[in-house]
Amino acid sequence: MKCRNVILAAALAAAFATPALAADRTLSTDIVVIGAGCGGTAAGEAAIEKGAKVIMLEKQGITGGTCKFSEGIMAVESKMQRDWNYGLTKDQAFQMIMRYGHWRGNGRVVRTFVEKTASTIDWMQSNGVEFEKLFSNYPDGLYTWHIYKGRGAGWLAKYQDRFVKQGGQLLLNTPATGLIQGKDGVVRGVIATEKDGSRLTINAKAVIIATGGFGANKEMMQKYMRFPGVDGLAQTGKTGDGIQMAWKAGADKDGTEVQASYRPGPKGVGTTNQVAASAKQPHLWLNPHGDRFVDETVMLEWPFAGNALERNGGKMWVVYDSDTLNYMKTKGIDLGVGVMVPVATKLTKFDQEWGAAEAAGWAKRADTLDELAAKTGMDPKLLKKNVDEYNGYADIRHDGLFAKSAKYLRPVRKAPFYAIQLVAASLGTLGGIKIDDKWEVVRPDGSAIKGLYAAGNDAGGMYGDSYDLLMAGSTIAWAVNGGRIAAESAVKYIGK
Repeated sequence: MKCRNVILAAALAAAFATPALAADRTLSTDIVVIGAGCGGTAAGEAAIEKGAKVIMLEKQGITGGTCKFSEGIMAVESKMQRDWNYGLTKDQAFQMIMRYGHWRGNGRVVRTFVEKTASTIDWMQSNGVEFEKLFSNYPDGLYTWHIYKGRGAGWLAKYQDRFVKQGGQLLLNTPATGLIQGKDGVVRGVIATEKDGSRLTINAKAVIIATGGFGANKEMMQKYMRFPGVDGLAQTGKTGDGIQMAWKAGADKDGTEVQASYRPGPKGVGTTNQVAASAKQPHLWLNPHGDRFVDETVMLEWPFAGNALERNGGKMWVVYDSDTLNYMKTKGIDLGVGVMVPVATKLTKFDQEWGAAEAAGWAKRADTLDELAAKTGMDPKLLKKNVDEYNGYADIRHDGLFAKSAKYLRPVRKAPFYAIQLVAASLGTLGGIKIDDKWEVVRPDGSAIKGLYAAGNDAGGMYGDSYDLLMAGSTIAWAVNGGRIAAESAVKYIGK
C-alpha cells in the first residue's frame, strides 16, 4: 500500500508540476527576411546567391501565402516576348503604369521595377522554373503574363529547397514581433517568438520585410480602405505585422488605401464553379434595388468592376435568361475567368452545380420577373423597368445609357430567368510602407532607415488609387522583383 501511495503521489506531482520554461536563444546572421511568400522567398534566394547568410521567418506552419495560387508573373522585353515578336517596350509599360495610377505612384520606384522584370524571367528559368506561355487577361490586351507550370506553389518549393540546401535557415511557426533598432535609427535585427513560446533574438546587419499586407486585419482594413467589407481571398495570416513594425521604426506610409480589387463573385465560391462563371460575364448587372449601375464590360478590367460595385454597397445581382444560358452552354462564355476557366469554355457542368448554388442562396431562378424580384429582394417595378430598357438597347444594338459594346447586349426575355448574387472581392492590400528605388524603407523626411527594406504587398509606390490590371501578373512581379532588388541592395549595404 505504501508503495502504491508513493507512485500515486509522484503521478499527481508530475501532472500538476509547472512545465519548465522554454529556453530563449540568440542567433546571428547577415540578413533576416520576414515572410516566406513571393517577395520573401525571392529575397532570401537572391541574397544567399550573393553570398549572404540568411534566416527567413514564417509565422505560419506552411510557406507561400497567396503566392501559391498565382498563375504567372508580369515582365516586359523578356526573351519569351522577343521570341514571340511581341513589341511592348519598357518605356511604354512604364508610361502605362504611371498614367493608370494618375502619377500617384513613385516614378523612380516603378521605373526600377520595370527595368528588372525581364531579367527576373531569366533568373527564374535558370533556377528551374518552366513557363508555359504568354497570356493576356482580356481580349486584345498586353501579353505580359508569363504563365508558369505548377502555379506559384511549384516554383516556391523549388526556391525554398534551394535556399535551404545553400545554407539558409527557414524557421516556420516563428512570427517576428519587433525590430531591433539602435539609438542611431539603424535596424540591427529582429525579435521573434518560436513555436514553443520562447523568445528568439536574431542579430543581423539588415532586415527585409515581406509579410504580405494587411488583408486579414479588420481594424487596419476599416481604417485605411475605401471599402473594407470585401470577400477577402486567402488572406490568412496577412495581419500587417511587418507594416506596423516598420511604422514603429519611423517609416512613412505609402499606398495604404490601395486594394487589389478582384473580379466580383459569389461569396466564398471557388473560381472554377460554372454557375459563378456564368455571372462573371457582361450580362445585365443590377444593384440590390434592381437598378443598372455600370457598363458591364468593366468585368474585363475587374478593378474597375470592384470600384463600381463599392459605390453600390458591395453587392449586386447578375441577371440573364434561358437563351443566354443556352448560349453559354453551347457556344461558351464570352469572358474567361483567368486561365482556369478560359474564354469559350462551355458551361457543361452548370446543371449539376446549380442545386448547391441555389441551396446556398446566391443563385435564384424564376419563371417571371415578379417572382425573381420576390426571391432576390429587388423592387419589382424597378427590375422590370431596367429589364425593359436594357432589352430596348439590345433590340437597336446601342446602349443609350452606358455605351456598352453591342457585342455583349443580350436581351432578358425568355423564362426561366436567372439571378446570381456577386459581392466585391479582393486579392489583398497593396501598400503600407514607403520605400525608395533601392527598396530601402524611408521616413517622412525622405531619409532611409538604414538596414531596413520592404517588398511585396507591404511596400507602396507601384499603384495609384486602384490595382492595375493592364499588365497581368503585376502583383506577383512587384513581389518577386522587389524581393530581388531589396536583397541586392541589402547585400551591397552590408558589404558582401
